[in-house]
Amino acid sequence: MQIHELKRATPNKKKKTVGRGGTRGKTSGRGHKGQGQHASGAGRPAYRDMIKKIPKLRGHGKNRAQTVNASAQKPTIVTLATLETFDNNSLVSPKVLVEKGFVTRKGGRIPDVKILANGDLTKKIMVIGCTASQTAIEKIQAAGGKLKA
Repeated sequence: MQIHELKRATPNKKKKTVGRGGTRGKTSGRGHKGQGQHASGAGRPAYRDMIKKIPKLRGHGKNRAQTVNASAQKPTIVTLATLETFDNNSLVSPKVLVEKGFVTRKGGRIPDVKILANGDLTKKIMVIGCTASQTAIEKIQAAGGKLKA
């Protein structure tokens, strides 16, 4: 075998050109009359029709597709009855609550947690990084625990 006898395993495929005569003939594969036969006649994109069908809110800045500020989102609620499952003198934080499965992540992030006073607390616990209602704070302190924001 000589070097001029070598062939590629897969030959180059040439793209068929449209609208320049040749093998396609007449309408060159573009149908007949109307804007569809022209280069710029692609019509309008389907996603534009979808956007037009979405109900709009009136007023400035109502329809902006920006993510909501994390601090503006509502915190995840945890009750004192949930905290009762922790051991005495244990540390409670949003990270610990996620690890134990009481709170789920929001968008891959550990959410803000608010403790509400549903249930009773008899154990002394240390709460860090959580907000709490006034009644919940009183119940935590009455059980001998502490709360740091």
